[in-house]
Amino acid sequence: MPMKPPIAVPTSAVARNALVALAVVGVGAAVYWMADILTPLAMAIFLLIMIDGVKRTIEHRTNLPGHLAGIAALLLVVLGFIASIAFIVNGAYGFFTDASGVSANIGPRLDQILRDGSALVGVTNPPTTTDLINQIDVRGYLMTIAGQAQGVVTGAIFVMIYLGFLLASQNGFRRKLVNMFPDRTARAEALEVFQRVRGGVEGYLWVQTVTGVMICAAAWILMRIVGLQNAEFWTFVIFIVGFIPVLGGAIAGLAPPLFALVQFESYWPAAILLGGLQAILFISGNFIQPRMQGDNQNIDPVVVLLALAFWGKVWGVVGMFLSTPLAVMAMAILAEFKGSRWMAILLSGDGEPYAQDEKAELTPKPKRRRVNPPQTKAD
Repeated sequence: MPMKPPIAVPTSAVARNALVALAVVGVGAAVYWMADILTPLAMAIFLLIMIDGVKRTIEHRTNLPGHLAGIAALLLVVLGFIASIAFIVNGAYGFFTDASGVSANIGPRLDQILRDGSALVGVTNPPTTTDLINQIDVRGYLMTIAGQAQGVVTGAIFVMIYLGFLLASQNGFRRKLVNMFPDRTARAEALEVFQRVRGGVEGYLWVQTVTGVMICAAAWILMRIVGLQNAEFWTFVIFIVGFIPVLGGAIAGLAPPLFALVQFESYWPAAILLGGLQAILFISGNFIQPRMQGDNQNIDPVVVLLALAFWGKVWGVVGMFLSTPLAVMAMAILAEFKGSRWMAILLSGDGEPYAQDEKAELTPKPKRRRVNPPQTKAD
């Protein structure tokens, strides 16, 4: 049987795709080596998009003028960002104090868990918590945690500085846009790309916020029924980590039950929390969230996982939070260029980089014909 001839690919297409691939590798290397500079900048841009969305929501629902709505949105987002960091730091610090009495019980309770677990597998002489701690470089871990905490505070300060400069430079944005795109058609296309990116990020934030509030309400009720201490802190942690795809659900479903193992003498509260939280996350992830997302977040699930791994490796925890919005932005930008549109198609969930309503808007509507054309008057 004769061999099938290979598919002929134009040389220009091969060169173009090779340049795109090299550009992607170069950008990835740049964002990795400049992580200390780009991480707070990316978070500041993310907060700027949030402020703009909150501002337009306030203008739509109230009678406030534009400048007052902008000030209100700025205060809400900035104070919420600072309060979130302070709440998490104070809550984590509370675990190292004896105010609740739980930290003093960690050692004996872990010894009991080790004895019970060893009895199940037939081990007669289980190790103690002290033995396990002696095998771990506790000093090194504490130094790492202290360094990360210092990095969070320093990063938050840089985020606020970047945000201030971004807000100050907004006034000249329209003038820059006019000078960059003197042609009105090109300028309209650039604005359309910007609005599509903004709409994708805002849609993602809206879905994650609403579903996060639903999950937190159900989780808080469950934790209060069980009697878990610091239920409000764990509720807030569940809401924050909900913005991390895949990994956030695992943390939200496992962290409170693990804490319950230390707090309670019985294993039933931890088992109830584990089963209840997993049921809440399953219902939200498989029924509520997909209905709310619709076509707005048209990202392939494999791409979401790869974006989480890539940006988590490059930018750490901040990269995990921003992985999905960055993937949405990349898909919207890559879809605008002929040489990179194939990458946007691969990133999309259904092969169409645009959402359903956007595709309808981009499709030119047929012109209506006049039923009664105008008649010219006879002289």
